[in-house]
This record gives sequence, C-alpha cells and structure tokens, in this order.
Amino acid sequence: MQKPTGKPVLVWDLPTRLFHWLLVLLLVLSFVTGKLGGSWLKWHFWSGYSVLALLLFRIGWGLVGSTTARFSHFVKGPAAGLVYLRGLFRPVTAVEVGHNPVGGWMVIVLIIAVLAQATTGLFTSDDIDTFGPLAEKVSSALSSKLSSFHRLWINVILVLAGLHVCASLFYYVVKRQNLVLPMITGRKHLPDGQMASQIIIASSGLAVVILAIAAAIVFGVLRFFG
Repeated sequence: MQKPTGKPVLVWDLPTRLFHWLLVLLLVLSFVTGKLGGSWLKWHFWSGYSVLALLLFRIGWGLVGSTTARFSHFVKGPAAGLVYLRGLFRPVTAVEVGHNPVGGWMVIVLIIAVLAQATTGLFTSDDIDTFGPLAEKVSSALSSKLSSFHRLWINVILVLAGLHVCASLFYYVVKRQNLVLPMITGRKHLPDGQMASQIIIASSGLAVVILAIAAAIVFGVLRFFG
C-alpha cells in the first residue's frame, strides 16, 4: 500500500543503525590497536571477534530483517546501477527510501571486504609471540600469507571507507540530502507528494536472537577450533 507523505518516514530500524555505528567504532578500535601493537593486540583480537559477530548478524538481518535492511530490497542488477548513475546529476525529483542501487552494492562490497579482513585475522601470526586463535590450524606458510594479506587489506578497507564518506558529502553538498542524520534518527523526510512504499519493521527481539546466534557461532569457532 502506498500513500503520499511530506512527513518523516521511518526508514532505518534500530538494529540496522546500531550495527552501522558499532561497526564504525570497532573498525576504528581495530585499526588503532593494530597499529599500537604490543599489549594492545589483545584488544585488537577481541575487536575482530566482535566485528565477525556483527557481520554475521548483518547477513542474517539482511535475509529476515526489516524491509530496507534486506538484501532483496537494495541489491539490484547492473542495469539499475547504470541508470541511477546516468541520472546522478539531474535535479532531485525523489528521495531514495533505503539504499539506492549503487549504495546497495557498496554495502555488499563493504561487508565482503571487512569479512575478509576479520576472517584472515584469525589465522595471523608474527612468528614470535602473537598468534591468531586459528593460526596453528594451518601451515606456517599459509599463516604467513594470510598475515600479509591482513596487513595489506586494511588499505582497501580505508579506501572503501573514504569513498563512503565522500559519497555522503556529495549527497549533502550536491544533492542536498543528509544521509547521516537518518542513520542516527532512522527517519527520512520525503518531498511532498512522493509515494512511500510500506516498510515493514522487524521485531527487535528477532534482532537479538540473530545477534545471539552470530555471537554463538564466533564463540563456537574460537572455543572448539582455536
């Protein structure tokens, strides 16, 4: 069912917003503690475990969560992305409810990139006194390769994060759309007359269950394989 509205529309549910900002904080913590090294690496590993649990939660939430959080809602084909890019500098006639076709693919790329970083971190080793929980489960040669990947891949994540920030600035300055505020409040203001499709907000209780399952998976891997 659709209805015209000029009022704020709830677009992002609380679990999605918490995931977004917690992931930002944990990535900053992981980066800083990784650079500091030494005793800080303990926090680096714990931050990495938390990132893994968050990513598993987001994957689950992307399957059964609220409408705008679902992959089926924002992952479109290449044609949709090209059409969107061609009209990027045209006068704004509508505000995207949720991710646009290009932003949707950026979400997928970021999830995969951070998942690769967090997963390889489990197998890292400096061959001295710092070992990931699964480092001894693979050969020293493979652990060394994964460690090198882990150290270099952070640069890819930094580039992706920079693109994400630049995109937000572009929308704020050029398109006159604030993408950050809705990720805090959960609501977007749509232009008068724009049709807002019904958005189903999933239960926060369901989010807690999915997060608990995600945390249990990470704990189980560390407990039984580490």
